[in-house]
Amino acid sequence: MIGTLRRLAKLFDADSSKSVILALDHGAREGMLPGLSRMPLIVDGLTTRRVQGVVLNKGFARVHTMEIPLEMTMLVQLSGGTKHGEPSYSTAVVCTPSEACRLGADAVGLHLNIGNEYEDRMLADLGQITDEAHQLGLPALATILPRGRNVVNELDPSLIAHCIRVGAELGADLVCTPYSGHAASFGEAVDASPAPVLVAGGPAQPDFESFLAMLGEAMATGAAGVCIGRNIFEHGEPLARLDAVIEVVHKV
Repeated sequence: MIGTLRRLAKLFDADSSKSVILALDHGAREGMLPGLSRMPLIVDGLTTRRVQGVVLNKGFARVHTMEIPLEMTMLVQLSGGTKHGEPSYSTAVVCTPSEACRLGADAVGLHLNIGNEYEDRMLADLGQITDEAHQLGLPALATILPRGRNVVNELDPSLIAHCIRVGAELGADLVCTPYSGHAASFGEAVDASPAPVLVAGGPAQPDFESFLAMLGEAMATGAAGVCIGRNIFEHGEPLARLDAVIEVVHKV
């Protein structure tokens, strides 16, 4: 576990002790989202910014692995699925920790959804993948969302708190989930979690200032950082948006 702990520490800024992770793994699920064609420009812009990690699917990790700054963590996403699937909230493991390690990964990511008929299989994936990743000294980031036919409100505070808890209980090194908007319950779950909690960005928001205010509120509850993609790369000036997020998280 020593290797896992050393690599996990790299994911947090030396001064702020917080983490900004840029998620660029949406193409497999969503297709050609606006901004994904500018991925080389975005990756190149990371070299001068206080970004601690970037998430890529294995195909683009193979392409960009030598362009990611060595001091930055490259997380390879192990889960896959498309919005056209039936149901769309089911995900499958499409990459192993061993393959991710061969691609140069410093950590791995896994996406799972609770509150649906495939929850047991996705939870089993989390348990197995976490064990395999730890055998290789790789931290595992679990992105957990309440999503499925049994979920009425995907931002229900009790469900978001449960997402945090289940990730910590099943051994994830970091847990990523949306901010519920209820500071007290979110903060309580964060405080009780041995795994640092990152705030997921979610779909691109029309009001970026309100989005930044939401991030600030979430950080004030004790969140360890953010993992954001669409609210950055879908914008015409993605690096400017990234700078704004960095300012909120690291308070620069």
